[in-house]
Amino acid sequence: MDTRLTNPAVEPKQFYNKEGRKRGHAIALFSGGLDSALAVLLMLRQDIEVTALTFMTHFGCDLGDRSSCGSNPYPTAEKFGFNVKLMHLGQKFVDIVSKPKFGYGAHMNPCVDCRILMLTEAKNFMELVSADFIITGEVLGQRPFSQVKDKMNLVLKETGLSGRVLRPLSAKVLAPTAPELSGMVDREKLEGITGRGRHRQIELAREFGLEDYPNPASGCLLTDEGYSNRLRDLIAHTDRITFDDLNLLRAGRHFRLDAATKVIVGRNEDDNKRIMAYRQPHHHLLEAVDVSSPVTLLVGPATQDNILKAAMITARYTSARNRPSVKVSMQSGETPVIVEVSPAVDADLEPVAIR
Repeated sequence: MDTRLTNPAVEPKQFYNKEGRKRGHAIALFSGGLDSALAVLLMLRQDIEVTALTFMTHFGCDLGDRSSCGSNPYPTAEKFGFNVKLMHLGQKFVDIVSKPKFGYGAHMNPCVDCRILMLTEAKNFMELVSADFIITGEVLGQRPFSQVKDKMNLVLKETGLSGRVLRPLSAKVLAPTAPELSGMVDREKLEGITGRGRHRQIELAREFGLEDYPNPASGCLLTDEGYSNRLRDLIAHTDRITFDDLNLLRAGRHFRLDAATKVIVGRNEDDNKRIMAYRQPHHHLLEAVDVSSPVTLLVGPATQDNILKAAMITARYTSARNRPSVKVSMQSGETPVIVEVSPAVDADLEPVAIR
């Protein structure tokens, strides 16, 4: 056992790093959002060195949006002087989404399993660099599925991190952790925030001079109902999910023709580009002829019935949707196949639409 973290009698000077400048070294789970930023700043104010880990997944937690889940972490890190390392959870995260040990939240969000995975990765990194403890921006009661005491304690038990995860924003309403008990961190300078309100966080942000932070949106696509329905359908009908499959879930309208066949239709130019970018050789490409048309993928067997249904769905979203017939080209080999179909109507789409 590491007595630096469990023996309150140990003098704080023993926690200084080799240069003698810091009281300790914390590894932060850092999304770039307000709460995780404040957790870091509360540690920096106590002269704790912080290395922040920003995790990315294939479900929206990336640097390309302004949600609290996927904000660019570097501006805050550069302004306040701490290091950020990016970690992609890759297939590990896909696996827990497909079959989470502790279930889902309101949609396909395995929040407890997600937290366990991130803390496990942080623990491995902490041990690699000989850091002292981990911090998160969690606020007790903020999220009803994962940020409640029983789930927080469950996460600690599963990761073997009991006493080594400090939640600076809610520390005063949680049991003291090892860095607090040892004197490395002054508990009186931490916060006791609970619930979903953000008044105290905004007050702290003003105090620290933290001005540019995102709104408290989840950012995780797994909390989105439409995306979750498409993902649930994919899991139910796919033996092994690829990253291209997941990327395609973010584009277009999706229709399930049968257990082996799906149709994906672009909604706009961005969708069309994304669909083309993730199209695989076994996907069949459809577009209407001589009219404004979306890009459509037929994913599955190109039977005559499937081709006709995919063509009808494609025609439904063209500029010729009100015509009695539309010509649609399907490209799967060197020679395109041209079919003439009547555009699908709402009654055709309702039974097969994945919404």
